[in-house]
Amino acid sequence: MKKALVHDWYYVNGGAEKVIHSINNIWNDLEHYALIDFLTKKDREFILNNKKVHTSFIQKLPTAKNNHRKFLQFFPYAVEQFDLNEYDLILSSSASIAKGVITNHDQLHICYCHSPMRYAWDFYHQYLEEANLKKGLKSLYAKYVLHKTRIWDIINSNRVDHFIANSEYIAKRIKKVYNRDSNVIYPPVNIDKFPLKKDKDDFFFTASRMVSYKKIDLIVQAFNEMPNKKLVVAGSGPDFNKIKKMAKSNIVLKGFVEENELISLMQNAKAFVFAAEEDFGIIPVEAQACGTPVIGFNKGGLKETVLDKKTGILFRRQRINDVVEAVKQFEKESFDPDFIRNHASRFSKERFEKEMKAFVEEKYDNFIKRA
Repeated sequence: MKKALVHDWYYVNGGAEKVIHSINNIWNDLEHYALIDFLTKKDREFILNNKKVHTSFIQKLPTAKNNHRKFLQFFPYAVEQFDLNEYDLILSSSASIAKGVITNHDQLHICYCHSPMRYAWDFYHQYLEEANLKKGLKSLYAKYVLHKTRIWDIINSNRVDHFIANSEYIAKRIKKVYNRDSNVIYPPVNIDKFPLKKDKDDFFFTASRMVSYKKIDLIVQAFNEMPNKKLVVAGSGPDFNKIKKMAKSNIVLKGFVEENELISLMQNAKAFVFAAEEDFGIIPVEAQACGTPVIGFNKGGLKETVLDKKTGILFRRQRINDVVEAVKQFEKESFDPDFIRNHASRFSKERFEKEMKAFVEEKYDNFIKRA
């Protein structure tokens, strides 16, 4: 059986890439495809075991390394140019266009869906507003491109034989957007890398890439209202300087931190604060693996990974006062680090690899029997 794995793009080592790493642990003979590949040597070794990636023509376009999303109008055409006829099994890892590869009736295509295209569907209006594309000629063009992208996205969903969703939240979105059923297999979290620590220090912690939808600014504004509570923030990105300017003296912005320091901060924090609406959210699970409770937004994947008043506190709205009230509620509760750690183990890397292998092999065996 010849197997190919199609991923949207390789340029960072994020949650989707941790899924790729685990899939490579299951099958070490995959051929890899993606629109672009700009991984560092260190990330390539971890994610892909230094394997080659077949890329599209977008790889060679000017500025693709720094801003590949400006070529959105070419994505559907680019992914359809991959010739996968020699493979029996195609796995796609898709939050955008990877699932749109063209296959034939003799091939089985299983998609691990991190999300239907966020910028074309759920976050469409938010994307236009944040990109300053609500008005003007550029806005008309962007809206037209996204309109055509949605049509293409619906059509290519029929190219997938089986969908795997990374959470019940995403399973509902797959049903809403594509009218397709899916099986849920939670992403892999390397629980062993985040050891339990029961004794906590007197500070709150958050970590994320500094982009708008992560809502780090919201967390910082909330802690500005609580000057007697210390907040440590790790992460870098486009919004870093804006957030740094608004932060008061009780807030420490560390910027990018190495993995060892990140783990130490996660272990020692009294709580991890998370205000984004995520499809799953790996980092809150990593915090819980350390026995650290999570104060988080009660929407998206977090509703499935955090047990309210048992492994953390969930707040209803992305508003300053809601975060403040959640912190106050947290201070009134007591949490058992052992229980929190045991809960996090439900999302382990080993569990993902076992479930993924069983699902794919069962579907392929059935496919061969029907052929």
